[in-house]
Amino acid sequence: MKCIFTLLMTFWGLLLSPVADAALWTITYPRPIDDTDARTEYPIALLKLALEKTGVNYELLPSDRILLTGKALRQLRENREVNVVWSMTDTQREKDLLPIRIPIAKGLIGMRVFVINEEKKDRFAQVKSKGDLLKLTPLQGEEWPDTKILQANGFNVFTVPEFKQAYALLLQGKGDFFPRSVIEITAEMETAGRGSVLQVEPDMALYYPTAMYYFVSKSNPTLARLIETGLERAIADGSFDDLFLSTHKTLLESLNMDSRRIYTLENPLLPPNTPVGNKQLWYSVVTP
Repeated sequence: MKCIFTLLMTFWGLLLSPVADAALWTITYPRPIDDTDARTEYPIALLKLALEKTGVNYELLPSDRILLTGKALRQLRENREVNVVWSMTDTQREKDLLPIRIPIAKGLIGMRVFVINEEKKDRFAQVKSKGDLLKLTPLQGEEWPDTKILQANGFNVFTVPEFKQAYALLLQGKGDFFPRSVIEITAEMETAGRGSVLQVEPDMALYYPTAMYYFVSKSNPTLARLIETGLERAIADGSFDDLFLSTHKTLLESLNMDSRRIYTLENPLLPPNTPVGNKQLWYSVVTP
């Protein structure tokens, strides 16, 4: 047994050594609906940063075809088409896949502001409590963990196959609001909301503790360890936080998060191994 352990440690040491640097790691992530989708910029930039911190040679490529999150996770589970996906965690995803438990958005994926149709803005002016908010109908994706979280907290959720359809329904006056993460909404509204009757509700937000992780196949623990090592090194030298703040701080300020009423929800899908006790991994405003 001791010999096996020694061999494994030697292998891992070689993996991150200059000898192993000669090997080329081809890492494939899901191609988004639109190659100009700004929401993918930060996860890709952080993944590049992590890989560079390990010193390995790599190429980071999108999948040959467009893969929405649900399909991408299924393909990853079967070790097909992609070998890394970033997504919000839940208990089932952590059973099916291998999570790298470092929240890449520092918890902001659970801070939600609302896209609304301006014709319904008076309804939101009348919201004074969480109970009032529960009377309104949110739109969410069919396979998103957010849908189950909202339902568990008493919301009557209207589901759609993918996020662009939620914007289309809001334009048609269907549903009342589309809760979007503060790290998603600005880029989306620049496209979906430009010149339309859609707007960001100015006074409220929802928060539920959750994390967005990089996931890999359970058959690929070496890649998981590689990415985890790179993220840990980036955290240690401050480059993780530098990238996070340069990407998100201005967005948070533009959404006036300090002055919003934030309604906190329970997250029954939060896996028990979520590192909620490590304050370094969470943005201070939304630390679980």
